[in-house]
Amino acid sequence: MFRASVAAFAAAITFAATARAETAMPFALDWKFEGPAAPYFVAIDKGHFAAEDLSVEVSEGAGSLDAIPKVATGAFPVGFADINSLMKFLDQNPGAPVTAVMMIYDKPPFAVVGRKSQGVAAPKDLEGRKLGAPPPDGAWAQFPIFAAENGLDMGKITVEPVGFPTREPMLAEGQVDAVTGFSFSSTLNLIRLGVAEDDIATLLMADHGVALYGNAIIVNTEFAKANPEAVTGFLRAVAKGWKDSVADPEAAIAALIERNPAADPALEQRRLQMAVADNVLTDWVKANGMGDVDAARMAKAIEQTRSVYEFQNEPDAKLYFDPAWLPTDGSLTFE
Repeated sequence: MFRASVAAFAAAITFAATARAETAMPFALDWKFEGPAAPYFVAIDKGHFAAEDLSVEVSEGAGSLDAIPKVATGAFPVGFADINSLMKFLDQNPGAPVTAVMMIYDKPPFAVVGRKSQGVAAPKDLEGRKLGAPPPDGAWAQFPIFAAENGLDMGKITVEPVGFPTREPMLAEGQVDAVTGFSFSSTLNLIRLGVAEDDIATLLMADHGVALYGNAIIVNTEFAKANPEAVTGFLRAVAKGWKDSVADPEAAIAALIERNPAADPALEQRRLQMAVADNVLTDWVKANGMGDVDAARMAKAIEQTRSVYEFQNEPDAKLYFDPAWLPTDGSLTFE
């Protein structure tokens, strides 16, 4: 069973104590301050968190495998991480007090991004070529499902372990023929590096048979049980931040640039708009609102995960996603 540290226990007590007034809810991102992080800064700047009596500070991350333990130990009450990585974490750490409570990437950005000039334009083209993949990458973790769904022979693909900082530069320089990554990150990073846009093939795994969900807001369940109103308020503020960012992406990026002045505003606005169009504002979300998941699709996602990952314990969707804290006041719907 998962055992929280003394420090984590103390942190949980601190979180609970502040709930009577303004609740401190530091938020652990999975990645850097890039376009898709802008909605959380909008929620701060527009006072959406303050309206819920919340004090929120956003911290950068180094991938989902970094964000999940931060929340599980109580170092952060809330975070942002890939739900598929969360499944495996909970399987390996049964009883860990962490679960997803609000789906953000209804359609995950897991992708294979290749260069047409190097022969990669479709999934089958990966055979006989070199694929760059960072070992901790969420997209790489799902690649076996993508390969199985598209009948790829893994023995014919040369996998080159690469670091996150060198992934796109290696593809731009022709050292690999394709990489795994998030669609809006790898694609735009290549453009920034000077690769012609019409030379880039972005193969979104969700368009090629992968039924998985993507990143979600995750919560420390001990904190959530002690502070249910704070968690629901946090999710309501997040939804407002996303809706504001959809309505005015330029203003959203201005909020981001305040936190990351070195970023390219035009590039990050495009990255945000790609995430909205491809991952957040899907047809399902337009019809049902953001935040929840479809039970049948979630069951299929678990089965796809089971096909490439040997669960130590019987998988249970209720452990990975709990909609109990989602607001029910209509704040999750897009007009």
